[in-house]
Amino acid sequence: MTSIGGAEMVDWNLAVATATRFVRPGPEVTREEARAVVAELRRHAKASEEHVRGFTQMIPESHQPEDTPVLVVDRAGWVRANVAGFRELLKPLLEKMQERRPGGPGGAVLGAVGGKVTGVELGMLLSFLASRVLGQYETFAPATRDLPAGSNGGGRLLLVAPNIVHVERELEVDPHDFRLWVCLHEETHRTQFTGVPWLRDHLEGEIQSFLGETEVDPMTVLERLREAAQSLSGARPEGEEDEGRSIVELVQTPAQREILGRLTAVMSLLEGHADFVMDGVGPDVVPSVAEIREKFQQRRARGASRLDQALRKLLGLDAKLRQYRDGERFVRAVVEEVGMDGFNRVWTSPNTLPTKAEIAKPADWVARVHRKAES
Repeated sequence: MTSIGGAEMVDWNLAVATATRFVRPGPEVTREEARAVVAELRRHAKASEEHVRGFTQMIPESHQPEDTPVLVVDRAGWVRANVAGFRELLKPLLEKMQERRPGGPGGAVLGAVGGKVTGVELGMLLSFLASRVLGQYETFAPATRDLPAGSNGGGRLLLVAPNIVHVERELEVDPHDFRLWVCLHEETHRTQFTGVPWLRDHLEGEIQSFLGETEVDPMTVLERLREAAQSLSGARPEGEEDEGRSIVELVQTPAQREILGRLTAVMSLLEGHADFVMDGVGPDVVPSVAEIREKFQQRRARGASRLDQALRKLLGLDAKLRQYRDGERFVRAVVEEVGMDGFNRVWTSPNTLPTKAEIAKPADWVARVHRKAES
């Protein structure tokens, strides 16, 4: 893909092997229990389609959206799926980094060594994340031999069974309710992308524009990955504090800051909408939804440990937590003001998506989109 002298910038196979080796083992379950969990998650994922579409009113009954597969995976399966997605999405950035690598034999050696180092570092990060993700709608997922995806560029819904079982046990909530609750969140993401035809291309365009503007020395990326790996291994010197930077904070141009602001607003909308829907549908189909939400919010807020909190900051996961909170407030405020049909104007075009400022001030979005349309 992106190589000098046959050496790729990232050794993707080594990333998968490293993550698979170091990922934490899942909770203990018998073979029969595992089969029952997988079967139930598949049933809940199917049932969630009707619940989410009825609540959101995003997809007309006469419309048949693109069908994308639902995959119940273990932690290693999640790693393989995400590496395939990263490999596809990061092509422009890796090609730019390749151009900045020195030529000649020395460059080839640097490429071979750097690719393996980056593969190991990426694998360590994925091993950390693989035990924490409950579910994920992979928007840009390419189909592979083992991982099917939707047509026209991909798309698949992943449910990480061992992580779901781990969290339901940790929170001591009803497992059947919790599994359906998780499926409602992820199905909302699938509905967003299958029900809004332009959304995937728009988001991919923004990401590629961001990556295309990146002016990053390869060693800078390696250093950020190394910082994360040191935190994982405890190799950071005692008392040394990180600077509060995340790996995604490699923005160096005004154009990138502008793009990142738009991306943050879109992701806040998507995550907040999913949280709003899972709780809105919940009372009718998830009897213990209030208890689940309260305990899950507490878990999100506190993190598992000091190490977990440090890694969340380094990886930018704290920003993702803010996206859930701020986005849900935006959706709730807009629905209260103009109803679900009024909120769904957000899906009309890229121009009706909220800005980062409007996420914080929903009334400004209502004024811009509704007042303007009515005048």
